[in-house]
Amino acid sequence: MTDQTAVCRRLVGRTAVITGAGSGIGLATARRLASEGAHIVCADIDDKAGKAAAEEVGGTFVQVDVTDSEQVEALYKTAFDTYGSVDIAFNNAGISPPDDDSILTTGLDAWKRVQEVNLTSVYLCCKHALPYMQRQGKGSIINTASFVAVMGAATSQISYTASKGGVLSMSRELGVQFAREGIRVNALCPGPVNTPLLKELFAKDPERAARRLVHVPVGRFAEPEEIASAVAFLASDDSSFVNAAEFLVDGGIAGAYVTPV
Repeated sequence: MTDQTAVCRRLVGRTAVITGAGSGIGLATARRLASEGAHIVCADIDDKAGKAAAEEVGGTFVQVDVTDSEQVEALYKTAFDTYGSVDIAFNNAGISPPDDDSILTTGLDAWKRVQEVNLTSVYLCCKHALPYMQRQGKGSIINTASFVAVMGAATSQISYTASKGGVLSMSRELGVQFAREGIRVNALCPGPVNTPLLKELFAKDPERAARRLVHVPVGRFAEPEEIASAVAFLASDDSSFVNAAEFLVDGGIAGAYVTPV
């Protein structure tokens, strides 16, 4: 993977805006897209992590609450004013808090908070990125959904699951709506990934981790760099005919009926 990354230069001169760029999939993607020649705008609510990511990839940091429309609008304006275009929007910021659980125990406040961060933020990012792409006549939007958007789980995180289903449906519709304007919109659907978010969740509940892992045909969780590779593909012209898709990168989970153990 490292050797391939070193020679791939598909995004030279393009501007990529990445939300949740301070850690996990976002940080891995910032590194990957920068290695392919893109200008990177690292957006994160975490000032320290976001700045560190931007410094590492030679990009620009914008502190942003992705649930705030004015801040999101300012994010894309900063990207355009700094680099002259908005070519790639990787709308990746999300949360999975422990108080989002079964519908029987998840309170309304927890439900609303997850919907705001995971779904409303993607709506806002698409809303404010699209006009720049329309003027350019091209662009690629990649929205982070999840494999749970296409499957059901008995060990539910009800608001997270519903939010990712919303991201998937919205991405499909936007991909169809704006296709004739040269803009592609796809929903990236990762399986479980070794990110700080997942590690924290499963460290508190090793039994839950074991239950999830047994369903992954490849026998492990994904590494953030593997998801970043998929984002790089969707951002590049190599995926020029991939649009309005649910792009599963899940180690075979969604295709499994019986998983060998």
